[in-house]
Amino acid sequence: MTPAAELSGITKRFGQVLANDGVDLTVARGEIHAVVGENGAGKSTLVSILYGLHRPDAGTVLRDGRPVRFRSPADAIAAGLGMVHQRVRLFPELTVAENVVLGAEPVTRRGLLDRVSAARRVTELAERYGLPVDASAAAGSLPVGLRQRVELLKALHRRAEILILDEPTSVLTPSQATRLFEVLRTLAESGTSILLITHKLGEVLESSDRVTVLRDGRVTGRFATAETSATELVHAMIGRNLAPAPPRPRERLTSPYALEARGVRTGNAEDGAVTFGVRPGEIVGIAGVAGSGQRPLVDALTGMGPATGTVELLGTDITAADVAARRRLGLAYVPDDRDGRATAPALSLARNLVMGDHRTPELRGRLGRRRTRAVAARVADLVTRFGIRAPSAGAPLATLSGGNAQKAVLARELARRTPVVIVEEPTQGVDVGAQEQIHALIAGARESGQAVLLISSELSEVRALADRILILFEGRLAAEFTAAEATETALGAAMTGVAV
Repeated sequence: MTPAAELSGITKRFGQVLANDGVDLTVARGEIHAVVGENGAGKSTLVSILYGLHRPDAGTVLRDGRPVRFRSPADAIAAGLGMVHQRVRLFPELTVAENVVLGAEPVTRRGLLDRVSAARRVTELAERYGLPVDASAAAGSLPVGLRQRVELLKALHRRAEILILDEPTSVLTPSQATRLFEVLRTLAESGTSILLITHKLGEVLESSDRVTVLRDGRVTGRFATAETSATELVHAMIGRNLAPAPPRPRERLTSPYALEARGVRTGNAEDGAVTFGVRPGEIVGIAGVAGSGQRPLVDALTGMGPATGTVELLGTDITAADVAARRRLGLAYVPDDRDGRATAPALSLARNLVMGDHRTPELRGRLGRRRTRAVAARVADLVTRFGIRAPSAGAPLATLSGGNAQKAVLARELARRTPVVIVEEPTQGVDVGAQEQIHALIAGARESGQAVLLISSELSEVRALADRILILFEGRLAAEFTAAEATETALGAAMTGVAV
């Protein structure tokens, strides 16, 4: 049978960077084909070529056995392809429904957009696939996790024959991810080809039919999923085995809280007020389905939004303090949206690494001029210490892989050695090798005596790092677990409001 799509000898350069080097990939009809590799291995470039976002420097693309040259995603969509990007690409001012049906809109007899019909279709689609979202909400008002759901619904609405998914479950609970893969399997059985880009090897092993591994732009392994293992895939991805998980403190801490929230409302529950604390030398994890109140809570703690109740940092009431004041008092923050809150992607790596400290006496002289040598020394130290791979310190941050961009944010915040660090979704869209490094950095912050609040939708991440785990559900803290009590079943049930 003719494959749904074939890429042969694909080579693509961006300046001096060789992103794809003679890559071959065949996608059969009705299969779930996973593509895995480190950040920067060339996965996104390869599927972007298939989807018409980039043109290859060499090689050919076949669709149903016929050569094609997609000039844009519009050509790819017309040929039956759909793609869910890791970086959300929605119109923020449009509603969820308007974004989902864009390009395939229901219209009235007068040829105008039928908004009622669009909202109904999207609501039905969301319920069918277990991806709840408010169809009438403005896309720009949603947290990044829910925006990704909208991207997924948009692709499902188009009924693509080849569906490309880039990290589709990064913000889903285990039960939601399971439901999604049930849907994908049903689609595959009906003839749809699924091309899955993910760093979650458990999903690869449980849900895919075949796996292609990329490293440094080249194919380093092709496997039938039933005949391989996580160890074999990791070795093909990074050329070595992973190190053991970082150890956790054995003693239960009783020292005063470094960060404490009392009666802080998330805006989601009329009868719920969040109260908890984080001690020095402790990682407290907060898990929950996207949209359970994480954003209002983090905004209240960091000063990015209003707070009701009381927030204390090292015993000082900071409820009314602004962001700058909280940073001066000893709060560091790693946001979940590295292309929005966390960085300025168009600026250089160097500028992003000193952002927030650029006005300190160490980096700025008496007359307000930047101390060029001091900045260069700070940047070089962070790049080396945190293992950031980039063409140069002057390269725009947007040119870095997701893992290296994330390490840059962590380097900037953790290097400040503040008493308290708030970290959101630290490994979202990051490969296993970078995950290992990032987890080691977070564990190192705990070992150095910092208090770490970890907000993550990745249960495996929370379980691996946190000493205590709090479950946020519909704006309230629904459960608390010690590390020993935190089984995936118990956590997953609590995240969906089920008492265990």
